[in-house]
Amino acid sequence: MGALYLELTARELAEKAERLAELASPCRLCPRGCGARRREGERGFCRAGFRPWISSYGPHFGEERELVGRGGSGTIFFTGCNLRCVFCQNFEISQLHEGREVSVEELAKAMLELQLIGCHNVNLVTPTHQAHAIVEALVIARDHGLRLPIVWNCGGYESVEVLKVLEGVVDIYMPDFKYGDSEVAGRYSAAPRYFEVACEALREMHRQVGDLVVEDEVAVRGLIVRHLVLPNGLAATERVLRFIAEEISRDTYVNIMAQYYPTWRAHRYPELSRRITSEEYREALELARKLGLRRAGPH
Repeated sequence: MGALYLELTARELAEKAERLAELASPCRLCPRGCGARRREGERGFCRAGFRPWISSYGPHFGEERELVGRGGSGTIFFTGCNLRCVFCQNFEISQLHEGREVSVEELAKAMLELQLIGCHNVNLVTPTHQAHAIVEALVIARDHGLRLPIVWNCGGYESVEVLKVLEGVVDIYMPDFKYGDSEVAGRYSAAPRYFEVACEALREMHRQVGDLVVEDEVAVRGLIVRHLVLPNGLAATERVLRFIAEEISRDTYVNIMAQYYPTWRAHRYPELSRRITSEEYREALELARKLGLRRAGPH
């Protein structure tokens, strides 16, 4: 199964890049629709300018095993974020904005280097606010021989309008589904209507790529959902898993994650200031089992 973007004509791919550039300034790339005129130097909620803004790139062996394979997942970490999670484990990149602005040509070169060293995919970490630059770089990289599948590794707070433009570009959508309660999402991630937005985004992602397809033990297409269990039931895990089981697919690949730890500003919130217990994690796994999620668990 080849990468989807290889099926697009050069003109079709370029038109998608152009449409995303229109959405980037004034910015409507994420559900906030902050309207920052990024071409003119304004920076919105995510603090990104118009050019690509990256922290690092290279093979990653700590992702889901179906992404890692033998050669690693070819991650590109983008600076900035359209969320402000008080417990972000990558806060140096997302909140303190460590990184540098590069040209689209440099971004394309990074994609090609990941292929050259044997990575199985191009894993775009926190890509939402950089969608226009990513697809523009992909136009260049494809012309120079890029063939790897594209992984959209995001926070789940996505614009359906933008996702529709990305149809035929992204092979594997990998959103976080952080919260089943939008009020909680507003408090800890500054994300109004998070649950409702994430539900619509997952529907669109699944419509495009379906359940995860694995060939030779490596993911090639489909939806991967990550859900981080939070202490004191703050993630509303049952509501998240029930939505996936009843509205998406019981064959959805769901990584139920236990690695929460209080970092960044979590210490300011007593309810977030501890790791989860083994019992809290077992309850999440049991919920998935009861709801019939056949591919949910620790991955």
